[in-house]
Amino acid sequence: MLIREVRAFGLRGATPRGGWATELRPEDCVHTLVAVVTNEELVGWGSVFTSEDLVRASLAVLEPLYIGESALEPERVCRKMHEHTFWLGRGGAITHTISGIDIALWDILGKATGQSVGRLLGGRYRDRVRPYASLLMDEPDLLREHLMELRAQGFRAFKIGWGRFGRQDQQWDESVVKAAREAIGPESLLMVDAGGSDAFWSQGYKWAIRTAHMLAEYDVYWFEEPLCPDALEEYRLLRQQAPILIAAGEVLTRHQSFEPWLRSRALDIVQPDVTKVGGISESRRIAWMAQSYGIRLIPHGWNTAVGLAADLQLAAALPDTDLVEYKTGSPYIDEITASPWTLDEDGMLPIPNRPGLGIDLDLDAIAKYSGHRDLGLC
Repeated sequence: MLIREVRAFGLRGATPRGGWATELRPEDCVHTLVAVVTNEELVGWGSVFTSEDLVRASLAVLEPLYIGESALEPERVCRKMHEHTFWLGRGGAITHTISGIDIALWDILGKATGQSVGRLLGGRYRDRVRPYASLLMDEPDLLREHLMELRAQGFRAFKIGWGRFGRQDQQWDESVVKAAREAIGPESLLMVDAGGSDAFWSQGYKWAIRTAHMLAEYDVYWFEEPLCPDALEEYRLLRQQAPILIAAGEVLTRHQSFEPWLRSRALDIVQPDVTKVGGISESRRIAWMAQSYGIRLIPHGWNTAVGLAADLQLAAALPDTDLVEYKTGSPYIDEITASPWTLDEDGMLPIPNRPGLGIDLDLDAIAKYSGHRDLGLC
């Protein structure tokens, strides 16, 4: 079974707010689905956290490396693409695009063998996982109302982030965390994401350690991206001194970039994004490295339904990955699958055990959000 072509479908029209300094508009494209089509008409789906223009340009570069290759060998084929594109920029749009191809090839391998990706990765440690509702911060009263709505939907873990946190004053920061804890109750998990990978993030170690102590008073489980993405030494010190867990890693790509962070034990929770780090293959490599250093991998997932499906299969196959991020309010997660995501009575998300990623996509919805009348797929 050989790769015949790879098609890209950028998602537009319902892009949710990102909390970035330069805020996203609904028509902005930051997520692109890729479909790998084989010579036997079997199609695998992947997702890329990159604009369609960059994905299409990257596919043009990568095409000679994947056309005619086996569609049943994701790790070897994607390693070939990594190795032959070093000089074009390691870790940028090309690596992001390889991520989507890698996810799609694992999907094909699962469909061709009749096995779920989680089982192909070595076995299923769990058949359900706790999703945490991920949402942007807002004014305390509005945030409280939003969180209560999500709790009524069944969520029992929550992450609030970005917005004005760390950008205004300490009193506002504490008021919003206090409101969140009151809304979800003492028994639910609460995480806080400062968004230190935002443009021109100015807060440093002293702010981060002071804020970590404040968050501990509200039983916050982890503090995410409290420092800028390159502050390795400051992260190492913060992780040693903070009274709560420290998480980061969503902007890093390729397993080689994670190695110094893991070796330095700069994090308690490492958060690669499967849709840009190099796909499922690289995520598994990072998880194995992290485990040897006593660090847990919880994937970053500001994502699509395909990215979420990949995270679920990783959660099945990795013994320490007991949480997945669920970006709330995004049609790219909630509307492009043929069957809706459903939490069970414990607030857990079942992990599909069907072949491949285990989900069916709504091609009409993808056509709607990609602007294609006909996707041209079987």
